Amino acid sequence: MKKKIIKALANSGIIRSFIAKPSPKWMVLLADLILIAVSCSLTLAFGYHYTYGDSFIFTPLCRAIIEFGTYSILALVLGTSRYIIRLSVIEDTYKLVLLVLTASGILAATSLLTYFVAGFFYFSFWNIFIIAMMAFTMMLLMRLAIKYLYISVAGVAQYKKRIIVLGSAINSFFLASALKSEFEGQFDPVALLSLSSRHIDSTVNGIPIRPFDPDTVAELFEFYKCDTLVFLSTQLELMRSGTADAFLRNHIKLLMLNQIEEFDLNAKTMPALSTHIHNIRIEDLLGREPIQTENPLIRSVIKGQVVMITGAAGSIGSEIVRQVASMEASEIVLLDQAETPMHDMQLELESTFPHIKIHLFIGDVANRDRIERAFVKYKPRYVFHAAAYKHVPMMERNPSEAVLTNVFGTKNVADLAVKYGVEKFVMISTDKAVNPTNVMGASKRIAEIYVQSLFFHLRGSSETPTTSFITTRFGNVLGSNGSVIPLFRKQIEQGGPITITHRDIIRYFMTIPEACSLVLEAGCMGKGGEIFIFDMGQPVKIWDLATRMINLSGLRPGEDIEIVETGLRPGEKLYEELLNKKEHTIATHHKKIMIARVRTYDYNDVCQHLEHLLGCLHKGPSHDIVAEMKHMVPEFKSNNSVYQEIDSELSTNGDEGNMTEIDVETRKK
Repeated sequence: MKKKIIKALANSGIIRSFIAKPSPKWMVLLADLILIAVSCSLTLAFGYHYTYGDSFIFTPLCRAIIEFGTYSILALVLGTSRYIIRLSVIEDTYKLVLLVLTASGILAATSLLTYFVAGFFYFSFWNIFIIAMMAFTMMLLMRLAIKYLYISVAGVAQYKKRIIVLGSAINSFFLASALKSEFEGQFDPVALLSLSSRHIDSTVNGIPIRPFDPDTVAELFEFYKCDTLVFLSTQLELMRSGTADAFLRNHIKLLMLNQIEEFDLNAKTMPALSTHIHNIRIEDLLGREPIQTENPLIRSVIKGQVVMITGAAGSIGSEIVRQVASMEASEIVLLDQAETPMHDMQLELESTFPHIKIHLFIGDVANRDRIERAFVKYKPRYVFHAAAYKHVPMMERNPSEAVLTNVFGTKNVADLAVKYGVEKFVMISTDKAVNPTNVMGASKRIAEIYVQSLFFHLRGSSETPTTSFITTRFGNVLGSNGSVIPLFRKQIEQGGPITITHRDIIRYFMTIPEACSLVLEAGCMGKGGEIFIFDMGQPVKIWDLATRMINLSGLRPGEDIEIVETGLRPGEKLYEELLNKKEHTIATHHKKIMIARVRTYDYNDVCQHLEHLLGCLHKGPSHDIVAEMKHMVPEFKSNNSVYQEIDSELSTNGDEGNMTEIDVETRKK
């Protein structure tokens, strides 16, 4: 019978309209005043007042009016009607207790004053107590009745998804209670999962609090007929530490609420919390706290300067552009050959940073004449060189393009930076340049060698300040063009399978913003000739990454989505490295940034080899191009590639590189 009545109320448009909106404050206040008046009237009816003398001011009615007035004024002052009844329990109770205690105290003090002055108690203490108890009880019951009606009516909605909320702090309690109370919300919290022993077996707004036990997670969610967990973003570090796995391996879907700092309880409408809840991303669970850089020196260096970014339309380049713009560079030169992404960047920058001069320059870094026009026209003070080909298998099949852009494109920009007096040149390199097993990695290592040797050559041959050349190395970047996570996400959306080259392959990851922040930090602290490497945290096994992504999608690996090994691609290796065996690091003031003490080479030797490489480029055969690259980078050993035969030839002939190495101490001198 009860369920039928509640269902009928839920289907009533008038009731739904009334319940769905917060009660007006004036209406709540009016109800409180009526209940206070009823309490005062009942004390009159039951004779809890007494008459003293013939004057009206001593009559029970006058005393009741004064009591009513005292309560009414305090209700206005204390704001007992400010809170949205359906969302507040603790606040309501606190305000009501404060109201009756304050009013009772004022009335009692008045009564004591009359006793000491006139020899009688104006108010009966028993009367004060009765009014306080009746007023408090009736006002609280009114609130609980409205709240119960709301929850009962809202709770019959069949479209609400059953969830369990994680947490034992007050914010989690509020989250669960607010979600429970959302009339048009998406979620129905059926339990609170506490990570501590406190509050176990208690309830919050009718929601039971249960203990968290990794071994019984499946049974708990089965008991509540639920498959979804919601948690606050403030608990993300806890989830990274391994707690998330307890849910993922039991195929529990994880949803996260971005932290909302403050709720305006006085607002006419409350924020719909359910609209802020979203699926947790694999980027959130990579097991590493994001790197933070807050060096005010970077802003002071960049502010008011002309900055050029090559490869400005790419993932890394575009983020460097955004961060440089946020540091109030006076002019930013965007150089790239990708027309459409450049146009998109222009629209974004014009909208976000309208006060900064933005120059779009379409050109290929391999075209020296074209790039020189940009230097002549804009005269940049700082250059961030992010233009490069980076896809390993593609460059393995097209070594000439890898060399043309990554090597000679870098040489063009570096030489022009010197010619036109650029103060700092920051090159974006990769961990694939360390002990390279592919053409792409080797081309980036040759670019590193050139800019380093150029810097030390210039410093040794001139007493005037020269361009400082700085190199940064880091691993894979989450969400960058062609990275593995967008690929896996697309494959999951298509129903699988997820393709992985090898079960044991591992990679380092960081986000685009933090990678670019570290690039700017390193560029600021660099004096010239350094190769900065970043602390990438612990490497991630790609197989585990794929498994987690499937679980996060609410699917089952091996059942809903298959994971298929396709074999290593040409030039690909299982483990990436940030340092060569002969290299070691020097600490910097930033704990996440280190300087690699690497081998450097004689500039004249490097230029001679580059001439040979250019000759091979003009002749065309890929075999000759790669062979010359191996001469320049002896540690370049091809893996799973047609160029492995070159390694055998060089080993047989004893010809594994002949550039003159300069050790670190000699270089300093």
